[in-house]
Amino acid sequence: MNHSTGTLFIVSAPSGAGKTSLVKALIDAQPNIRVSVSHTTRAMRPGEVDGVNYHFVERAEFLRMTEHGDFLEQAEVFGNLYGTSQSTLQQTLDDGHDLILEIDWQGAEQVRKLMPRARSIFILPPTQQALRQRLTNRGQDSDEIIEGRMREAVSEMSHYKEYDYLVINDDFATALEDLKAIFRANRLQQELQQQRFGGLLKQLLA
Repeated sequence: MNHSTGTLFIVSAPSGAGKTSLVKALIDAQPNIRVSVSHTTRAMRPGEVDGVNYHFVERAEFLRMTEHGDFLEQAEVFGNLYGTSQSTLQQTLDDGHDLILEIDWQGAEQVRKLMPRARSIFILPPTQQALRQRLTNRGQDSDEIIEGRMREAVSEMSHYKEYDYLVINDDFATALEDLKAIFRANRLQQELQQQRFGGLLKQLLA
């Protein structure tokens, strides 16, 4: 059996659509799928692990990586820098693992330009009402903050047309099966199967 490279999957969703839970369940079920770990200059929070939640780096190191063109995409959020390292990402793909990159539509736009072979998935809530409910259930936010999050979510959702796949997270188990189906079907593409089963194909045609 021949070695084949993995596929980069961009996954985006508005806040409250259940992306984090779905991705976690997918990874638990499919050991060959990894999640990209971003670099950040923000301080580590209690319970976080370097290299698992983020690669925590000093600002100077982050800027050095930027100068070397190592970031596929990067953003500044509340004064902290976040970026996706191209070399780390490529190594994971070269090792044959499919890789999930959880970013917003703007980050997705940057990545698509640099890695046109990446596949992209957008996760949507079943209704605006369900989304509002999920954002409210998170607890302590004021109505004003929730309204702001809703406006942000609607703006984010308007970019769904830029993605290859749409998954509606109404029933969690169904949405998870839909995600698994996307990854499974992708691995069956002729080109990837040819990389994997080159020897077998030669034998079949001998």
